[in-house]
Amino acid sequence: MPHSQTSAPRDSLAGVRLARGASPWLLPTVATAALSLVRARRSKGAAAVAVPVTALAAGMLWFFRDPERDIAQGRVISPADGVVQSIMPWKDGRTRVAIFMSPLNVHVNRAPLAGTVTSVEHIPGGFVPAFNKESENNERVVWHFDTELGDIEMIQIAGAVARRIVPYVPQGTKVEQGERIGLIRFGSRVDIYLPEGVETDVEVGQKTVAGVTRIDRG
Repeated sequence: MPHSQTSAPRDSLAGVRLARGASPWLLPTVATAALSLVRARRSKGAAAVAVPVTALAAGMLWFFRDPERDIAQGRVISPADGVVQSIMPWKDGRTRVAIFMSPLNVHVNRAPLAGTVTSVEHIPGGFVPAFNKESENNERVVWHFDTELGDIEMIQIAGAVARRIVPYVPQGTKVEQGERIGLIRFGSRVDIYLPEGVETDVEVGQKTVAGVTRIDRG
């Protein structure tokens, strides 16, 4: 049976579950929106400003949402919400599944398998759009998990707008399948490498849901 995944305390605002690490972006935006709404009662000019500022605050709340999920069963589940951008065989026999995340997707990433985090490496780079081939040289965080399938590599890639990837767990942490492990701020991409012999059960253009969509064919 699927199980509901819980995590360490996260940010929250007005009862909305928000991603950990959202406060530095959300609090100033929401505070500015609230102030502009108060001033809008006294000034038409302030009212004109209040509309886009309030819309921005609402958009930020939507972007940083972090809903609970009933974690699916399967050997490998999707680490990200988004759309499968490509499925490529790799020279070492692995298969790379690239998932593009638009600003409308939930940007909290989850562990694709249960295991131990053996490496979390931040690599500086550029910020071209995540759907661009050159995005492979973008700023990224490379994860390695020791799992029942052996070493699993996952890469969080920043996009044109994203300027920070926020890992939630350090090297040496044991994680459950579907556990929250990090956040990418704004549009981005997540790649996962399936071991040799593990076939994919998704196709290019398919939507994925982190913790819910099964990636491999069992």
